[in-house]
Amino acid sequence: MTTYDTARDQHVSQGQLYVVATPIGNLGDISSRAIDILQQADYIAAEDTRHSARLLAHFNITTPQIAYHDHSDTSRLEQLLDYVRNGQSVALISDAGTPLISDPGFRLVKEARDQGLLVTPIPGASAMVAALSVAGLPSDRWIFEGFLPAKRSGRVQRLEQLASETRTLVFYESTHRIEDCLADMASCFGTMRQGVIARELTKTYETIIKGTFDELIEILARDANQKKGEFVVLVEGAEPAASSIDASVEQTMRVLLAELPLKQAAAIGAKLTGLKKRDLYQWSLENKA
Repeated sequence: MTTYDTARDQHVSQGQLYVVATPIGNLGDISSRAIDILQQADYIAAEDTRHSARLLAHFNITTPQIAYHDHSDTSRLEQLLDYVRNGQSVALISDAGTPLISDPGFRLVKEARDQGLLVTPIPGASAMVAALSVAGLPSDRWIFEGFLPAKRSGRVQRLEQLASETRTLVFYESTHRIEDCLADMASCFGTMRQGVIARELTKTYETIIKGTFDELIEILARDANQKKGEFVVLVEGAEPAASSIDASVEQTMRVLLAELPLKQAAAIGAKLTGLKKRDLYQWSLENKA
């Protein structure tokens, strides 16, 4: 039987850090629980207090704000932790969406947990999950990469490393780099790989476009409006490579794995079979008992 604890967080508990998701666009996406927490907390740690002031004013939330982001100095981090240690409640928010998901908050949450302080999630909007839910790409297994490197050399290097990844790939991208990003993806993944551009999710000009990279690049070239805003880019996974490991090789590897560490077994297996150590290592990862 499934049960639900409807009493939890009806009132803020003292001495804990709340990680609170806020809307990524549409203000109607904030939860009533998030509003309650933000109203009752002693302090709100906000990525940008001026930006968050508009959200808080809309919901008549008057809780004092303290600026906090991942570049804040140690004294600000310790100030927030001291509040929690001394029995006060702090609600962490970012400019939009769920904190820590390509947004600030990791240092604060890590330190709080390392010190044994209570950290509670208040879930809600996330551009990554919203895009994945409507992309029409496999969502049973996927990998979130966040923002790629800004410089082309670093971006291409990372995309090449992901070219054989069979899970659906999810990226964030900015209006300034979306065209270059798609061009590099076409080069590294192939022009016929399927992708999805989810732009300005939950906002007035939301668009979700699916197609091959050739098609997506053409759409952006034809319509300048499709280059504007905040983007989630999703890419279908690569086709799994055909296995070149036959029964005799499998038997050899199982014998080696029973006696040796995985990395050493793959290295010796490569010498015995003539196959690539990388392929044997991957097979061993997937098949080691």
